[in-house]
Amino acid sequence: MANTFFLVASLLVLGNVFFIHASFPPSVIVDLVTIILDNYCSPEKLLGMKEAIEAARSNTEILNVPDPEILANALSTGVQSTVSDLRLKVSYEPNYVPAVPPKFPPLPPEQLIAVIQNSMKLDILEGNIGYLRIDHILGEEAAEKVGPLLLDLVWSKILPTSALIFDLRYTGSGEITGIPYIVSYFTEAEPVIHIDSIYDRPSNTTTQLFSMSHLLGQRYGVTKTLIVLTSKNTKGIAEDVAYCLQNLQRATVVGEKTAGGSVKISKFKVGDSDFYVTVPTAKSINPITGSTWEVQGVTPDVEVNAEDALATAIKIINLRAHVPAIIEGSAALIADNYAFENVGADVAAKLKEHLANGKYSMVVSKENLKSKLSADLQTLSGDKSLKTTSNTPALPPMDYTPEMYIELIKVSFQTDVFENNIGYLRFDMFGDFEEVKPIAQVIVEHVWNKVVNTDALIIDLRNNLGGPTTAIAGFCSYFFDADKQIVLDKLYDRSSGTVTELQTLPELTGMRYGSKKSLIILTSRATAGAAEEFVYIMKKLGRAMIVGETTAGASHPPKTFQVGETSIFLSIPTVHSDTSAGPAWEGAGIAPHIPVPADASLETAKGIFNKHLAGQTAS
Repeated sequence: MANTFFLVASLLVLGNVFFIHASFPPSVIVDLVTIILDNYCSPEKLLGMKEAIEAARSNTEILNVPDPEILANALSTGVQSTVSDLRLKVSYEPNYVPAVPPKFPPLPPEQLIAVIQNSMKLDILEGNIGYLRIDHILGEEAAEKVGPLLLDLVWSKILPTSALIFDLRYTGSGEITGIPYIVSYFTEAEPVIHIDSIYDRPSNTTTQLFSMSHLLGQRYGVTKTLIVLTSKNTKGIAEDVAYCLQNLQRATVVGEKTAGGSVKISKFKVGDSDFYVTVPTAKSINPITGSTWEVQGVTPDVEVNAEDALATAIKIINLRAHVPAIIEGSAALIADNYAFENVGADVAAKLKEHLANGKYSMVVSKENLKSKLSADLQTLSGDKSLKTTSNTPALPPMDYTPEMYIELIKVSFQTDVFENNIGYLRFDMFGDFEEVKPIAQVIVEHVWNKVVNTDALIIDLRNNLGGPTTAIAGFCSYFFDADKQIVLDKLYDRSSGTVTELQTLPELTGMRYGSKKSLIILTSRATAGAAEEFVYIMKKLGRAMIVGETTAGASHPPKTFQVGETSIFLSIPTVHSDTSAGPAWEGAGIAPHIPVPADASLETAKGIFNKHLAGQTAS
């Protein structure tokens, strides 16, 4: 009872005393609440108000409020607080004259033409882009009267354009019956689409709005770009049109968030007083979202200031004009260069299907296109390395002094010797062979010589993200003997169509670890690229035990390709390991011999070696 009494007793009462103006007798309170009960568009919010009316009738204490406008504001505050809807408003208007909806008079053709031309703005912009601004959305009756003229003066000019900018930034009025007309010109004739549901409280009826299968003139269709411009002044029916087209995925909305108006607002006189109550009497529920644009407004897909919306729309249209060539060019590059030929052909074909199905028709910026293309490439291929990328030029080689090289190597490698003469070596990136070659002696002296004489070695690649594979053969060679050259892997390069054998090197800088001493490699889900190639080789040849987690399943280092003459670049893996005996490591990763969480793998490896070396000592 406390909540329901608030509508009357708190909007008019302090404690238990009503604030009543002399021209607003207590009986009019009942009229006010009855109007709201009978007409407010969300009756579920009004439960218990009848009890509040009875409470008002039984209260007889009156405190006069001399200013009717103060009373109207108090009433508004109470009503809005009770129902949580700022659209409900009580006003004091002794001179109010109800507005009469404008109707088209029986004008002669030349005057009717002038009216239409003044209420709309039409232009054909550079690049065959249509521009149409309307400030009032015509209803069914008016549209039928001026339909032929609209076709001749406006629509016939718009139809041949390759894209349309529909400007609703200044549209603040319109008729509900105009919604299906506008939406239908941008949808297919069949099947008809349920685009909106309008609940009217006074009649307690719901009207479902559908797209129309028959229209005067041709449709703009569903393939050409449609941009709707909005502003904070876009209100009411215009918001409904923008919301429908946006959620049908037919239009991109550019501009400001709309006003958050209502589909229908009505003003009622309260009894015989000079007070009026404004009530939203109908509400829109979109069947696609199950929600509404009312009060909250339509949030644009691309939010910019209203004055910048037109220029932004033109940029989006110009970008979309290049999208087909970008997608087709990307598909061709992947089909011709991706390491696994069958996968590349499949990805390329599906990419073209996405284009044909309109999946890229709603991109709004180059970054949006790159992000979408990347996500699709990775989903279609299952390869995280196949993606869009930037064409960042390589940094020029640094002119390091010998002392600088030593410091760089110290921070790039971590070594230790544990109990039982167990060596530990960690590095988190493989270097390029040509870059490593000149400093090989420095690495041997400051890193390798610290672990080469241990009885067993743990190589920690848990945080190794890869790098070039050019140094893999050399690094592997340290763990095999020099008397026999071994084929480590065969790399197939799709771009050149060549196969390169990775073999152990006969000559190395520094001592070899040899093929007899035990070796454990630690891995994690982050171990990727060149690091995986090293793990793959050492596991395949039985040279090392792998402890930890299955590796990332990345790829050999990808190459960068420019898509045509555009600023879009693709990262495409072009090389894969030998698959003659079955799948290698790309995509799937390398499973460890002993699977343990990455953070437990070092202690597990030390435990294995301690047990093994202790056994050797005992024997």
